[in-house]
Amino acid sequence: MSRQRRTAALRVGAVLGVPVYVHASWLLFAVAVTFGYGSVVRGHLPQLTGPAPYLIALVFVVALLLSVFLHELGHAVVSLRSGIEVRGITLELLGGYTEMGSEAPRPRAELLIALAGPAVSLALGGLGVALFTGTEPGTVGRELAFQLALSNLLIAVLNLLPGLPLDGGRALRAVVWSATGDPHTGSVVAGWAGRVVAVLLGAGTVAGALTGRLTAIGIVFTVLVVAVLWSGASEAVRLGRILGRVPAIRLGELVRPLVTVATGTPIAEALRRAGEADAGGIMITDGADRPVGLVRWPAAHAVPADRRPWLPVDAAARDIAAVRHLSIDLDGEAVADAVRTNPAGEYLVTAGQDVVGVLRTEDLAFLLEPRRQRK
Repeated sequence: MSRQRRTAALRVGAVLGVPVYVHASWLLFAVAVTFGYGSVVRGHLPQLTGPAPYLIALVFVVALLLSVFLHELGHAVVSLRSGIEVRGITLELLGGYTEMGSEAPRPRAELLIALAGPAVSLALGGLGVALFTGTEPGTVGRELAFQLALSNLLIAVLNLLPGLPLDGGRALRAVVWSATGDPHTGSVVAGWAGRVVAVLLGAGTVAGALTGRLTAIGIVFTVLVVAVLWSGASEAVRLGRILGRVPAIRLGELVRPLVTVATGTPIAEALRRAGEADAGGIMITDGADRPVGLVRWPAAHAVPADRRPWLPVDAAARDIAAVRHLSIDLDGEAVADAVRTNPAGEYLVTAGQDVVGVLRTEDLAFLLEPRRQRK
Protein backbone atom coordinates (compact mmCIF):
# COMPACT_ATOMS: atom_id res chain seq x y z
CA MET A 1 0.00 0.00 0.00
CA SER A 2 1.13 3.56 -0.69
CA ARG A 3 0.35 6.40 1.67
CA GLN A 4 1.54 9.88 2.43
CA ARG A 5 2.44 9.86 6.11
CA ARG A 6 5.36 8.94 8.37
CA THR A 7 5.52 9.39 12.14
CA ALA A 8 7.32 7.59 15.00
CA ALA A 9 9.66 5.90 12.54
CA LEU A 10 13.41 5.31 12.78
CA ARG A 11 15.57 5.68 9.70
CA VAL A 12 17.63 2.50 9.24
CA GLY A 13 19.36 3.26 5.93
CA ALA A 14 18.78 4.06 2.29
CA VAL A 15 18.55 2.07 -0.95
CA LEU A 16 18.93 3.74 -4.38
CA GLY A 17 18.88 7.04 -2.54
CA VAL A 18 15.51 6.25 -0.96
CA PRO A 19 15.43 6.49 2.86
CA VAL A 20 14.15 3.38 4.63
CA TYR A 21 12.29 3.66 7.95
CA VAL A 22 10.99 1.16 10.47
CA HIS A 23 7.92 2.31 12.37
CA ALA A 24 7.72 1.69 16.10
CA SER A 25 4.52 -0.33 15.58
CA TRP A 26 6.56 -2.99 13.77
CA LEU A 27 8.13 -3.97 17.10
CA LEU A 28 4.67 -4.84 18.41
CA PHE A 29 4.09 -6.98 15.33
CA ALA A 30 7.48 -8.66 15.71
CA VAL A 31 6.84 -9.58 19.35
CA ALA A 32 3.33 -10.89 18.66
CA VAL A 33 4.44 -13.02 15.70
CA THR A 34 7.55 -14.31 17.45
CA PHE A 35 5.61 -15.65 20.43
CA GLY A 36 2.53 -16.69 18.46
CA TYR A 37 4.38 -18.45 15.67
CA GLY A 38 6.97 -19.86 18.11
CA SER A 39 4.21 -22.01 19.63
CA VAL A 40 3.27 -23.24 16.15
CA VAL A 41 6.89 -24.15 15.38
CA ARG A 42 7.06 -26.12 18.63
CA GLY A 43 4.08 -28.19 17.46
CA HIS A 44 5.41 -28.67 13.91
CA LEU A 45 8.96 -29.49 15.00
CA PRO A 46 8.77 -31.29 18.36
CA GLN A 47 12.49 -32.10 18.21
CA LEU A 48 13.24 -28.44 18.97
CA THR A 49 13.47 -27.64 22.66
CA GLY A 50 14.02 -24.62 24.85
CA PRO A 51 14.02 -21.26 23.10
CA ALA A 52 14.81 -22.78 19.67
CA PRO A 53 11.20 -22.56 18.32
CA TYR A 54 11.08 -18.87 19.18
CA LEU A 55 14.44 -18.23 17.54
CA ILE A 56 13.06 -19.86 14.38
CA ALA A 57 9.99 -17.63 14.67
CA LEU A 58 12.24 -14.58 15.02
CA VAL A 59 14.11 -15.59 11.87
CA PHE A 60 10.76 -15.76 10.08
CA VAL A 61 9.83 -12.29 11.35
CA VAL A 62 13.06 -10.86 9.93
CA ALA A 63 12.44 -12.67 6.62
CA LEU A 64 8.92 -11.26 6.54
CA LEU A 65 10.23 -7.76 7.19
CA LEU A 66 12.66 -8.19 4.30
CA SER A 67 9.84 -9.49 2.09
CA VAL A 68 7.68 -6.43 2.81
CA PHE A 69 10.66 -4.17 2.17
CA LEU A 70 11.29 -5.79 -1.23
CA HIS A 71 7.58 -5.41 -2.05
CA GLU A 72 7.78 -1.68 -1.36
CA LEU A 73 11.12 -1.42 -3.14
CA GLY A 74 9.37 -2.74 -6.24
CA HIS A 75 7.00 0.25 -6.07
CA ALA A 76 9.93 2.59 -5.47
CA VAL A 77 12.06 1.35 -8.38
CA VAL A 78 9.24 1.66 -10.92
CA SER A 79 8.32 5.09 -9.51
CA LEU A 80 11.90 6.31 -9.95
CA ARG A 81 11.98 4.94 -13.50
CA SER A 82 8.78 6.89 -14.19
CA GLY A 83 10.44 10.11 -13.04
CA ILE A 84 8.57 10.29 -9.72
CA GLU A 85 10.41 11.29 -6.56
CA VAL A 86 10.31 8.68 -3.78
CA ARG A 87 10.58 10.25 -0.35
CA GLY A 88 10.85 7.07 1.66
CA ILE A 89 9.86 3.49 2.39
CA THR A 90 8.36 2.78 5.80
CA LEU A 91 7.78 -0.65 7.33
CA GLU A 92 5.08 -0.80 9.99
CA LEU A 93 2.55 -2.95 11.85
CA LEU A 94 0.29 -3.73 8.89
CA GLY A 95 3.00 -4.00 6.25
CA GLY A 96 4.58 -0.98 4.65
CA TYR A 97 4.10 1.97 2.37
CA THR A 98 6.05 3.96 -0.19
CA GLU A 99 5.85 7.75 0.05
CA MET A 100 6.02 9.46 -3.32
CA GLY A 101 6.49 13.12 -4.07
CA SER A 102 3.78 13.30 -6.72
CA GLU A 103 1.10 11.30 -8.48
CA ALA A 104 1.83 9.19 -11.54
CA PRO A 105 1.73 11.35 -14.69
CA ARG A 106 -0.10 8.77 -16.83
CA PRO A 107 -2.39 5.76 -16.32
CA ARG A 108 0.25 3.35 -17.62
CA ALA A 109 2.80 4.55 -15.06
CA GLU A 110 0.16 4.27 -12.32
CA LEU A 111 -0.61 0.70 -13.37
CA LEU A 112 3.04 -0.38 -13.51
CA ILE A 113 3.82 1.18 -10.12
CA ALA A 114 0.79 -0.49 -8.56
CA LEU A 115 1.60 -3.95 -9.89
CA ALA A 116 5.34 -3.83 -9.16
CA GLY A 117 4.95 -4.62 -5.45
CA PRO A 118 2.64 -7.64 -5.84
CA ALA A 119 4.90 -8.92 -8.65
CA VAL A 120 7.84 -8.96 -6.23
CA SER A 121 5.74 -10.73 -3.60
CA LEU A 122 4.61 -13.35 -6.12
CA ALA A 123 8.24 -13.95 -7.11
CA LEU A 124 9.23 -14.38 -3.45
CA GLY A 125 6.29 -16.70 -2.94
CA GLY A 126 7.43 -18.76 -5.92
CA LEU A 127 10.92 -18.91 -4.43
CA GLY A 128 9.42 -20.15 -1.18
CA VAL A 129 7.50 -22.88 -3.01
CA ALA A 130 10.69 -23.97 -4.79
CA LEU A 131 12.59 -24.11 -1.49
CA PHE A 132 9.73 -26.01 0.14
CA THR A 133 9.72 -28.71 -2.50
CA GLY A 134 13.51 -29.03 -2.29
CA THR A 135 13.76 -29.56 1.47
CA GLU A 136 13.15 -32.57 3.67
CA PRO A 137 9.90 -32.85 5.64
CA GLY A 138 10.17 -32.10 9.34
CA THR A 139 13.16 -29.79 8.99
CA VAL A 140 13.64 -26.17 9.96
CA GLY A 141 14.37 -25.28 6.34
CA ARG A 142 11.07 -26.73 5.14
CA GLU A 143 9.13 -24.93 7.87
CA LEU A 144 10.67 -21.56 7.00
CA ALA A 145 10.25 -22.17 3.27
CA PHE A 146 6.55 -22.93 3.78
CA GLN A 147 6.01 -19.75 5.77
CA LEU A 148 8.00 -17.69 3.26
CA ALA A 149 5.83 -19.00 0.43
CA LEU A 150 2.55 -18.62 2.33
CA SER A 151 3.19 -15.12 3.68
CA ASN A 152 4.36 -13.66 0.37
CA LEU A 153 1.53 -15.23 -1.60
CA LEU A 154 -0.94 -13.83 0.93
CA ILE A 155 0.69 -10.39 0.69
CA ALA A 156 0.39 -10.53 -3.11
CA VAL A 157 -3.23 -11.71 -3.11
CA LEU A 158 -4.35 -9.20 -0.47
CA ASN A 159 -2.68 -6.30 -2.23
CA LEU A 160 -4.18 -7.29 -5.58
CA LEU A 161 -7.74 -6.95 -4.27
CA PRO A 162 -9.34 -4.27 -6.48
CA GLY A 163 -9.91 -1.42 -4.07
CA LEU A 164 -7.98 1.56 -2.73
CA PRO A 165 -5.76 1.91 -0.76
CA LEU A 166 -4.50 -1.50 -1.92
CA ASP A 167 -2.25 -1.93 -4.95
CA GLY A 168 -5.12 -3.58 -6.81
CA GLY A 169 -7.12 -0.42 -6.16
CA ARG A 170 -4.39 1.67 -7.74
CA ALA A 171 -4.46 -0.66 -10.73
CA LEU A 172 -8.25 -0.26 -10.96
CA ARG A 173 -7.84 3.50 -10.69
CA ALA A 174 -5.38 3.40 -13.61
CA VAL A 175 -7.82 1.40 -15.74
CA VAL A 176 -10.72 3.78 -15.03
CA TRP A 177 -8.41 6.76 -15.58
CA SER A 178 -7.39 5.38 -18.97
CA ALA A 179 -11.01 4.73 -19.94
CA THR A 180 -12.43 8.08 -18.80
CA GLY A 181 -9.42 10.37 -19.08
CA ASP A 182 -10.05 11.52 -15.49
CA PRO A 183 -7.81 10.27 -12.64
CA HIS A 184 -10.23 11.62 -10.04
CA THR A 185 -13.08 9.51 -11.38
CA GLY A 186 -10.70 6.59 -11.10
CA SER A 187 -10.05 7.46 -7.43
CA VAL A 188 -13.77 7.60 -6.62
CA VAL A 189 -14.51 4.28 -8.35
CA ALA A 190 -11.51 2.52 -6.79
CA GLY A 191 -12.35 4.05 -3.40
CA TRP A 192 -15.89 2.66 -3.48
CA ALA A 193 -14.45 -0.69 -4.54
CA GLY A 194 -12.14 -0.48 -1.52
CA ARG A 195 -15.14 0.03 0.74
CA VAL A 196 -16.72 -3.12 -0.71
CA VAL A 197 -13.47 -5.04 -0.12
CA ALA A 198 -13.36 -3.80 3.49
CA VAL A 199 -16.96 -4.89 4.10
CA LEU A 200 -16.31 -8.34 2.61
CA LEU A 201 -13.16 -8.78 4.69
CA GLY A 202 -15.08 -7.63 7.75
CA ALA A 203 -17.79 -10.21 7.06
CA GLY A 204 -15.10 -12.86 6.65
CA THR A 205 -13.60 -11.83 9.99
CA VAL A 206 -16.94 -12.20 11.75
CA ALA A 207 -17.49 -15.60 10.15
CA GLY A 208 -13.99 -16.72 11.13
CA ALA A 209 -14.50 -15.58 14.71
CA LEU A 210 -17.88 -17.33 15.02
CA THR A 211 -16.58 -20.61 13.60
CA GLY A 212 -13.38 -20.54 15.62
CA ARG A 213 -11.14 -20.51 12.54
CA LEU A 214 -9.48 -17.28 13.59
CA THR A 215 -7.35 -16.95 16.69
CA ALA A 216 -7.62 -13.92 18.95
CA ILE A 217 -4.48 -12.45 17.38
CA GLY A 218 -5.86 -13.16 13.92
CA ILE A 219 -9.12 -11.40 14.77
CA VAL A 220 -7.32 -8.31 16.10
CA PHE A 221 -5.04 -8.18 13.07
CA THR A 222 -7.84 -8.54 10.50
CA VAL A 223 -9.98 -5.96 12.31
CA LEU A 224 -7.08 -3.51 12.07
CA VAL A 225 -6.69 -4.31 8.37
CA VAL A 226 -10.41 -3.77 7.75
CA ALA A 227 -10.33 -0.45 9.63
CA VAL A 228 -7.32 0.78 7.63
CA LEU A 229 -8.90 -0.32 4.34
CA TRP A 230 -12.21 1.40 5.10
CA SER A 231 -10.47 4.60 6.20
CA GLY A 232 -8.16 4.65 3.16
CA ALA A 233 -10.99 3.88 0.75
CA SER A 234 -13.22 6.59 2.22
CA GLU A 235 -10.39 9.13 2.01
CA ALA A 236 -9.80 8.15 -1.63
CA VAL A 237 -13.49 8.79 -2.42
CA ARG A 238 -13.39 12.13 -0.61
CA LEU A 239 -10.20 13.35 -2.28
CA GLY A 240 -11.34 12.10 -5.68
CA ARG A 241 -14.51 14.15 -5.41
CA ILE A 242 -12.65 17.23 -4.14
CA LEU A 243 -9.98 17.13 -6.85
CA GLY A 244 -12.62 16.49 -9.49
CA ARG A 245 -14.19 19.85 -8.61
CA VAL A 246 -10.92 21.80 -8.84
CA PRO A 247 -11.46 22.79 -12.52
CA ALA A 248 -14.71 24.47 -11.44
CA ILE A 249 -12.85 27.01 -9.29
CA ARG A 250 -13.48 30.55 -10.57
CA LEU A 251 -11.89 33.26 -8.46
CA GLY A 252 -14.23 35.84 -9.88
CA GLU A 253 -17.16 33.95 -8.37
CA LEU A 254 -15.49 33.31 -5.00
CA VAL A 255 -13.87 36.68 -4.31
CA ARG A 256 -15.45 38.75 -1.55
CA PRO A 257 -15.26 42.55 -1.31
CA LEU A 258 -12.95 44.27 1.16
CA VAL A 259 -13.53 47.18 3.50
CA THR A 260 -10.65 49.38 4.57
CA VAL A 261 -10.13 50.63 8.13
CA ALA A 262 -7.36 52.67 9.74
CA THR A 263 -4.82 51.03 11.99
CA GLY A 264 -5.99 51.06 15.60
CA THR A 265 -9.67 50.73 14.71
CA PRO A 266 -11.49 48.58 17.31
CA ILE A 267 -12.43 45.12 16.11
CA ALA A 268 -16.11 45.81 16.87
CA GLU A 269 -16.13 48.84 14.56
CA ALA A 270 -14.24 47.03 11.80
CA LEU A 271 -16.68 44.11 11.87
CA ARG A 272 -19.64 46.51 11.88
CA ARG A 273 -18.37 48.21 8.73
CA ALA A 274 -17.71 44.85 7.08
CA GLY A 275 -21.25 43.75 7.89
CA GLU A 276 -22.79 46.93 6.48
CA ALA A 277 -20.84 46.51 3.23
CA ASP A 278 -21.49 42.76 3.09
CA ALA A 279 -17.71 42.40 2.86
CA GLY A 280 -15.70 39.26 3.42
CA GLY A 281 -12.42 40.84 4.41
CA ILE A 282 -10.91 43.82 6.20
CA MET A 283 -7.75 45.62 5.07
CA ILE A 284 -5.86 47.88 7.48
CA THR A 285 -4.15 51.05 6.29
CA ASP A 286 -1.70 53.41 7.97
CA GLY A 287 -1.89 57.20 8.20
CA ALA A 288 -0.80 57.54 4.57
CA ASP A 289 -3.55 55.14 3.37
CA ARG A 290 -0.96 52.45 2.61
CA PRO A 291 -2.09 48.85 3.22
CA VAL A 292 -0.30 47.41 6.25
CA GLY A 293 -2.35 44.37 7.22
CA LEU A 294 -5.17 41.97 6.40
CA VAL A 295 -7.48 40.84 9.17
CA ARG A 296 -7.56 37.12 9.87
CA TRP A 297 -11.32 36.63 9.64
CA PRO A 298 -11.72 33.68 12.05
CA ALA A 299 -9.38 35.31 14.58
CA ALA A 300 -11.41 38.53 14.60
CA HIS A 301 -14.67 36.65 15.13
CA ALA A 302 -13.08 34.52 17.85
CA VAL A 303 -12.52 37.60 20.02
CA PRO A 304 -15.23 37.72 22.73
CA ALA A 305 -17.89 40.33 22.00
CA ASP A 306 -17.22 42.25 25.23
CA ARG A 307 -13.54 42.72 24.25
CA ARG A 308 -14.08 43.74 20.63
CA PRO A 309 -14.68 47.46 21.38
CA TRP A 310 -11.36 47.67 23.25
CA LEU A 311 -9.06 45.50 21.13
CA PRO A 312 -7.52 47.08 17.99
CA VAL A 313 -8.09 45.27 14.74
CA ASP A 314 -4.32 44.99 14.27
CA ALA A 315 -4.28 42.28 16.96
CA ALA A 316 -6.16 39.94 14.63
CA ALA A 317 -4.28 40.77 11.43
CA ARG A 318 -1.38 39.53 9.33
CA ASP A 319 1.30 41.84 7.96
CA ILE A 320 0.32 42.73 4.41
CA ALA A 321 3.75 41.67 3.15
CA ALA A 322 3.06 38.11 4.34
CA VAL A 323 -0.31 37.83 2.58
CA ARG A 324 -0.29 35.79 -0.63
CA HIS A 325 -1.72 37.47 -3.74
CA LEU A 326 -3.73 35.49 -6.30
CA SER A 327 -4.40 36.80 -9.78
CA ILE A 328 -8.07 36.70 -10.64
CA ASP A 329 -7.14 35.08 -13.97
CA LEU A 330 -5.68 31.92 -12.36
CA ASP A 331 -7.37 28.67 -13.33
CA GLY A 332 -8.61 26.12 -10.82
CA GLU A 333 -5.45 24.00 -10.77
CA ALA A 334 -3.25 27.05 -10.17
CA VAL A 335 -5.47 28.29 -7.34
CA ALA A 336 -5.48 24.84 -5.68
CA ASP A 337 -1.69 24.59 -5.99
CA ALA A 338 -1.21 28.07 -4.50
CA VAL A 339 -3.46 27.32 -1.54
CA ARG A 340 -1.87 23.91 -0.97
CA THR A 341 1.70 25.23 -1.01
CA ASN A 342 0.94 28.42 0.97
CA PRO A 343 -1.89 27.56 3.38
CA ALA A 344 -3.64 30.54 4.95
CA GLY A 345 -7.11 31.69 5.90
CA GLU A 346 -7.31 34.62 3.45
CA TYR A 347 -5.68 35.62 0.15
CA LEU A 348 -5.78 38.96 -1.64
CA VAL A 349 -7.20 38.66 -5.15
CA THR A 350 -5.73 41.07 -7.66
CA ALA A 351 -6.33 42.23 -11.22
CA GLY A 352 -3.05 43.67 -12.39
CA GLN A 353 -1.96 46.14 -9.69
CA ASP A 354 -5.44 46.51 -8.23
CA VAL A 355 -6.81 44.56 -5.27
CA VAL A 356 -10.32 43.42 -6.16
CA GLY A 357 -11.16 41.49 -3.01
CA VAL A 358 -10.31 38.59 -0.76
CA LEU A 359 -10.55 34.81 -1.10
CA ARG A 360 -11.43 33.02 2.11
CA THR A 361 -10.37 29.40 2.20
CA GLU A 362 -13.65 28.38 3.81
CA ASP A 363 -15.44 29.48 0.62
CA LEU A 364 -13.02 27.43 -1.46
CA ALA A 365 -13.51 24.44 0.85
CA PHE A 366 -17.29 24.79 0.59
CA LEU A 367 -17.06 24.72 -3.20
CA LEU A 368 -14.80 21.66 -3.24
CA GLU A 369 -16.65 19.83 -0.46
CA PRO A 370 -20.27 21.06 -0.39
CA ARG A 371 -21.16 18.97 2.67
CA ARG A 372 -18.89 21.13 4.82
CA GLN A 373 -20.57 23.73 6.99
CA ARG A 374 -19.53 27.28 6.14
CA LYS A 375 -18.55 29.26 9.22
